[in-house]
Parts: sequence; C-alpha cells; structure tokens
Amino acid sequence: MDTMLLKRTRDTEQAAKVCIRIIEGGPKSGTRHDSPLLTASELIRSLHQDAAVDGQFWFVDDRADEPQRSAAIGAWPLWISERARNDERPLFYLTQSPTSRHLSTLTAHTAGRGIILNDIESAPSRWSKGAHPWLPLWLASNRQCMPFDPACGEEVKAILAGALHDLYMRGEPGFCYMTLHDEPVEQLSCDRTHAYLGMYRLPGPASAAPRIRLLGAGLALREVRAAARMLKDDWGIDSEVWSCPSYTRLARDAAHALRWNATPGGHARQTSHLHACLERKRLPVIAVTAYVEFVPAQLGAYLDVPFTALGADTFALNQCPDRNWITYCALNTLAQQGQLATQELARALDLYGLNTFALKRPGFRAAARS
Repeated sequence: MDTMLLKRTRDTEQAAKVCIRIIEGGPKSGTRHDSPLLTASELIRSLHQDAAVDGQFWFVDDRADEPQRSAAIGAWPLWISERARNDERPLFYLTQSPTSRHLSTLTAHTAGRGIILNDIESAPSRWSKGAHPWLPLWLASNRQCMPFDPACGEEVKAILAGALHDLYMRGEPGFCYMTLHDEPVEQLSCDRTHAYLGMYRLPGPASAAPRIRLLGAGLALREVRAAARMLKDDWGIDSEVWSCPSYTRLARDAAHALRWNATPGGHARQTSHLHACLERKRLPVIAVTAYVEFVPAQLGAYLDVPFTALGADTFALNQCPDRNWITYCALNTLAQQGQLATQELARALDLYGLNTFALKRPGFRAAARS
C-alpha cells in the first residue's frame, strides 16, 4: 500500500517514457551471453549516462557499504522529501534480500512501489537461488507484487519496459520484482510482449511434431532446453519449449479470466495468456523452476492436460531438477498416456544414472497430475 501517497504527474510519465526508450535500445556494449544481473546493471548505467533521463529516476543500491554518487543506499529519504512525495519518479532498487522479512521491510520503505532487482543468486547460500524457501511463497501470495524470474538479458529488458509502462504511465498499483542470476547465458529470441505477460515459445524445428511441452523459468530454462535436446537425440521425441518468466502472473491472469467468465451479464469472454498459448494443442506439460515446486504448480488448476511441476523440493530439499530428471519425468508422463512403453523408463533410469529412491518420495507423486 502506498502509505506515502506518492503522486504520479506528467513528469512521472515522461521520465518513464524516456527510460523505456533507452532500455529498449540498450545496452549498446552488451554481448550475446550477458547475464540478467549484468544486463540490468548496464541498463541502469545507460540511464545515468543519458542526459535526457539522468536525475529523472530514483536508484537505490543497498548492497553498497558506502554511499555512491549515483545511488542511495536506502529509500528512507523518500519519506522526508515533500518534493519526492509530490512528484513520483521511476524507482529501481537493487538489493540482495534472501528472506521475505527483509523484502517486506524494504517494500515498506518504498511505499510498495518501484522495480525491485534482487541479486541473491550470486551470493553464497545453502538454499536454491539464494532464497529462503518461504520467499517465493511470499512473492506469489503478495498481490501488491508481480514477481519475475528472467532467464536472460532480453527478458530483463522486456520486463523493465513493461513494468515502467504499467507502474508509471498507466499508474497501476504495487511493485515489480525480479530475481537476477549472474550466469552467462545465450540470449534468446525473445517475444518481449509475451515475455512480460508471463510466457513465450522458443523457436523449434519447423518439421517437428511435438508430443510434450517443457516450461522453464530463470536458470532452470537452461536445463529444460537441454532436456528437450535429450528427448530428441536419445528417444526421437519432439517437444515444445516455453520460457516462463512469471508462473505467478500466468496463474493470476488465468484465475481472473476464470472468474470473469463465470460472472453472469452477457459480457465478452476473456482468454488468459496461459490458455492463448497452450490451448491449441492438448499436450502434456512439464513446468520447471529452481524455486520450490509450488511456484509452477500454480498453473495446474487451469490446465486440462496431464501436468507435472518440478522444483527445488521435488526430489530432495534444495536439489534443483536437472536435465536428466526433466527428461525422465517427460518420458514418465508419456508412458502414463500410453505413448511410450513402460519398460523404457527403467532403461532411462539406467541411461541417466538416476537414483530411484527419489521416485518413492510422496512429493514426487503429488507433483504429477494425469
């Protein structure tokens, strides 16, 4: 909730518009393998270097031990600045917050506004993605927050531009959250509009006849793409691969469309982005994250196809699903649908050296739905 009553003005909208222009055109020095964290840092540097926008946005970096010329180390000055309260500007907040408690305090200081860029994946941690297990639950349940887990720099650009437009040009409430990994990754052919809406399909062979859909978010998408290659090379099975920067946005949008269409009144039906992407073919879905399984499992209630969610707690606590397990789960799903001989599953376990103990966990059985 905006307890500071920050006021959106024409200058707010103009600042956001200029930020979007620079973000969509940069960074000029990027490479094909820039990480999301590096891309975000370079974009903010580009904003500082452009005379048209420098000073027209707020930037906080609470990771710094000492104040920097171009960044504050906290958002508390906004509380005491009447000028800031009366003329809101785009806020970029770079932090390293592994817990929901820390993020809750942080967003209280920002009046629940801004674009939060969380650099937790580059910090040493016993937890997957550097986040305590309850952090993604807090993000998904917080209706003021729209959380994203970008896989590459191009997705970061799409999300930043979309968030600036919605928060500061349209005046929508709440804040945008991104967790940023710092692993070099190949830049994807990104549909920026669909990436911001939560998912888009990666290009595949034109002649392919896919039998299953593989969804991935953040760094997990790298393992999903590798699993798709293994399905093709080892088993002759084609698949669709989708990047899902926000499972939560997809689930909320699907829930909204469901409620809207159930409301009497003769109004036009709505189609959620999830259904617009997936309803043309009835293919089984495997959805993967490096967060806990709950995050992709949010989609299960809105899909009328065999669905399996895989996360960092599916096979063992804090063990992210790798390409071998993703491939096996895809084969298992196809076997359950009668599209693969069940004896091939034993061969897959042996081929990939998988531990069958994980298959006896109740959590694994609950993750799949026929």
